[in-house]
Amino acid sequence: MSVPRLRLSEDEYALIRQLRKKGVASELVNQCDEAGLPLSNVKHFWYKSEKFSIFSKTDGLQLEDVFDPIIKDVQRYSPKFRKIKRSKIKNPHCLILDPSDIHVGKLAVNHEAGESYDVKKAVSIVDSGIDSLLQKAAGFPLDKIIFVIGNDCLHIDSSSSPVTSGGTSQDMDGKWHDAFLAARDMYIRAIEKCLPLADVEIIFAPSNHDFMSGFMLAQTIKAYFRKSKNITFDVSIAHRKYTSYGKNLLSFSHGDGAKLADTPLLMATERPDMWSNSVHRYIYLHHIHHKQTAKFMAGQDFIGVTAEYLRSPSASDAWHAKKGYRSPKAVEAFIHSYDNGQVARLTHYVDSEQKVCKCGVNLYHHYTRGWMCERCDG
Repeated sequence: MSVPRLRLSEDEYALIRQLRKKGVASELVNQCDEAGLPLSNVKHFWYKSEKFSIFSKTDGLQLEDVFDPIIKDVQRYSPKFRKIKRSKIKNPHCLILDPSDIHVGKLAVNHEAGESYDVKKAVSIVDSGIDSLLQKAAGFPLDKIIFVIGNDCLHIDSSSSPVTSGGTSQDMDGKWHDAFLAARDMYIRAIEKCLPLADVEIIFAPSNHDFMSGFMLAQTIKAYFRKSKNITFDVSIAHRKYTSYGKNLLSFSHGDGAKLADTPLLMATERPDMWSNSVHRYIYLHHIHHKQTAKFMAGQDFIGVTAEYLRSPSASDAWHAKKGYRSPKAVEAFIHSYDNGQVARLTHYVDSEQKVCKCGVNLYHHYTRGWMCERCDG
């Protein structure tokens, strides 16, 4: 004979609601991390308190459940920012900072891929790149900075296995939460460097490696800076983002969605008013890790739309090295005049750290003996 299910009393139900508010989901994540258990494998768990011992079904705990208490905590402790009053600038310009396809968490090892990459190196490269680009932009009278986040900032989108949003396996350095926190701090440092120079508009571009965790990262950044009167946000899940600056109409998306040839007409269709009020139109794309530019002409010397793919600062992992994808590594930025469109392109190239023995073999790093050659030292 089957045992009937017990109904929860009103007190028991009220307690469960309190537990949800206190972020029991995040505590479950911490316990799983300590035990080395994949979170996705946890389908049932016990919660014991002074009054009740509750057996709960998670129904597949989702990342939204994990990050919700994190975002609330960030909102609770987000710092106060004093509003910066700025003088009106003659001949104003806008700086677009767009560190693309950073892939924080990607792992590449020199003896396999010919170059190395990990969480620490990823954020270090972007830190240096932002410093370099801000220095290069110092000669322009800036009244606005558009800071683009997302675009495969994180390498994976799972807490249980190193896979992308679509389930493709990746070489991963460390834990997913370490990469998340490193990326969060990297963005915070960069934005805080921008604030003294001009007001900042933060635009999030959803992407294929980290569709869900990247969205949560963007929400976390918004929560952290929510008290600043000098920052605006567009961190929705919409794939294509649009903004205007003077006579410029600007679009940002990852580049894995609509076909390139369709993007100008999409711009005109999705933002007809912004299109009619603009003279200079640019679409900034990402995803392919190398430079590619397309100009859609409206007449001789009158460019209707310019679409451009940006370079990535991330190293080639084993798969990319096998395929022979060896494009230059860089962090890029652009200067737009309020009236005259794009007037400058700024590039911070990442120095190659490929280590090759004199015999021609890629070196590997031994944890006690340093860089070694399998042929000469093996």
